[in-house]
Amino acid sequence: MSQNADIIDLLAGVAPGSALSAIRDQRVQARENAQRSFEALLEPADPGTFPHAERYAVAAFTARLHGFDEATAFYADLLGDEAPELVEAIDAAAADGATRGPYGAYREEGLRGESTEGLRWTADAAVLGERLAAALTHTHLLVFRPREARPTAIRSLVDAGWSADDIVSLSQLVSFLTFQLRAAWGLRVLARSTNGTNATHEGTAA
Repeated sequence: MSQNADIIDLLAGVAPGSALSAIRDQRVQARENAQRSFEALLEPADPGTFPHAERYAVAAFTARLHGFDEATAFYADLLGDEAPELVEAIDAAAADGATRGPYGAYREEGLRGESTEGLRWTADAAVLGERLAAALTHTHLLVFRPREARPTAIRSLVDAGWSADDIVSLSQLVSFLTFQLRAAWGLRVLARSTNGTNATHEGTAA
């Protein structure tokens, strides 16, 4: 568990009392809301039928898709505490699904010319189980092909045993993680720039 640490600061390497911490303190509500979102979506007191292990698995997978090594290690550690047997499988799935995006097909007539093709990835249910495989397949869709998040994608989750409430939580989790990872990476870049060191993001989903 996170022990209530500020997760964005942790992922960004922001030290308490540092200049970047002071900058974040200027938007106290934003800082607190981000932390509360982490707690609500990843470490709820009552996770219901969407257990912590699945939440951490989705988080580790998403971090790896974004190419954020520190976040991948952080979420893999949390996953290892809950379900160590999944750590290697999640890492392998993310490596298999690695690509660059976003891409996908527009439905709007005036935008169809801007549609771009890319990897259409499906998780291996034989390795991960049908339920988690459906979640990772949907996560990959939301990260790389969000414009194609359509009812047929939801049907795959329902068929794998996901309830309506858990599907909403899963989508909220992936959306939050995308925000969290980008915010933490931006702070890392800012810290390196402040220190006179160049930094470039090699994340696949940028």
